[in-house]
Amino acid sequence: MNFPFNVYLPALAGAFLASLIALPAWRKWCQRTGLVDDPGHRKIHASAVPLAGGFTVLTGIIAPLLVGTALVNWYLPKSNITEYWLNYGLNHRALELAAIIAGGIGMVLLGWLDDKYELRPVIKFGGQLLIAFVVAAAKVRVTLFVHSTVFSYAITILWILTVINAFNFMDNMNGLCTGLGAISAWYFAIIAAADGQYLVTLLALLVCGALMGFLPYNFPKASAFLGDAGSHLVGYFLAIMAILPHFYTPQHPRGWAVFIPLLVLAVPLGDLVWVVILRWRLGKPFYIGDNNHLSHRLVRNGMTRTKAVMVIWLVAILLGGLAALLALNCA
Repeated sequence: MNFPFNVYLPALAGAFLASLIALPAWRKWCQRTGLVDDPGHRKIHASAVPLAGGFTVLTGIIAPLLVGTALVNWYLPKSNITEYWLNYGLNHRALELAAIIAGGIGMVLLGWLDDKYELRPVIKFGGQLLIAFVVAAAKVRVTLFVHSTVFSYAITILWILTVINAFNFMDNMNGLCTGLGAISAWYFAIIAAADGQYLVTLLALLVCGALMGFLPYNFPKASAFLGDAGSHLVGYFLAIMAILPHFYTPQHPRGWAVFIPLLVLAVPLGDLVWVVILRWRLGKPFYIGDNNHLSHRLVRNGMTRTKAVMVIWLVAILLGGLAALLALNCA
């Protein structure tokens, strides 16, 4: 991990502070516009809670990214090797980066519409599909050793939709989705940094910092929720974080390395598979929520909700740590 920390740390800290500072303003906006989660079926909060997480986390990602890009392009000397590689990366992958950010904005807007108007599942799924297709068209794609453009599009779109809905399903207790997103982003940053993929590392650190800035408002007691806007955004960026790093290259021809992102995201993916299979066996639509997620089962076994969330975080930390060790040992 030979990239200077004087670039990594400002990205992480800037995203954290931007998110932390932005939340009160977004929370007031949500209250003023009626974008709140009211108490009701399967909900434990007694009063309306603003659904400010999506806009807050998006602000935490975009604000420092814009500031950093401006500094690199207009103020920092290109004679410095750090600024040279940053400038090269930003210019070389400008289309990909623009598509990724546009996709993130699109996911927040789609989630906001769902939070506000409760979109029909087919409309929400169609929106997810469209955004995933646009991102894939910008060459943010999975290959899995198969040299076929059609296959690459299909597997990329399937992957993005799967991870988005996995994190959407995990947004069922205070801090659970937010914490899992931050943990996963942190490990993707470590893995990318160790392999010299600096732009990927910076983007992952922005996501991690933005989520950490929102977490104090979301756990253990929540004065704001992620909502569908936030869970869509978290799942989307984590899906992208798994696509962007080059886990398999001619220099490192290790086919098994494609399983590293699956290990980092094992908790939300495992929970998704479990509840979908269970709902299918019970004859229920897979998109209709219930109380059979891992977090709910831990609570039914006697844990408090806070402890259940922390236990799931711990499992994600251990699995992510294993993925990082595998990646670092084979880098």
